[in-house]
Amino acid sequence: MPQVSPRGTYLQISESLRQKIAKGKISEALPSEAELMRTYGVGRSTVGRALKALKADGVIESVQGAGWYVTGTGDRRPLVDKVTDLLRVEGAAVGDTFPSESELCERFSVSRTAVRSAIAQLEGRGLIVMGPNRRRQVRALPGDSGTS
Repeated sequence: MPQVSPRGTYLQISESLRQKIAKGKISEALPSEAELMRTYGVGRSTVGRALKALKADGVIESVQGAGWYVTGTGDRRPLVDKVTDLLRVEGAAVGDTFPSESELCERFSVSRTAVRSAIAQLEGRGLIVMGPNRRRQVRALPGDSGTS
């Protein structure tokens, strides 16, 4: 962001996002808060205020564990469900290497915190396990007996 008054920075960010949405540059999921912080060179609280301003205007909505979306668009399921579907759709096999946290962050445009939460849930369901070389592996496939 160019040098501006800190008070108005969040308004400039919200206006920038509003324009990107109007022009179709953002059509469903918004970038993660961490990505917005990097893009605009501001802190988490400034990004949070910008997002809250857009939410108050009904432009975007937040979904716990899934991120921010343009109102009325996008996949609202929790991230853990999306990642479970990834195992199904990509034809993962038991013993396959599970995608890294960074890969999942990029693929789903979510924060590392959201990815870690989803991974913990998948580990709790017995679908993935830490393998050799500190890489997670598929332990069981979704829908196998004993998993959900």
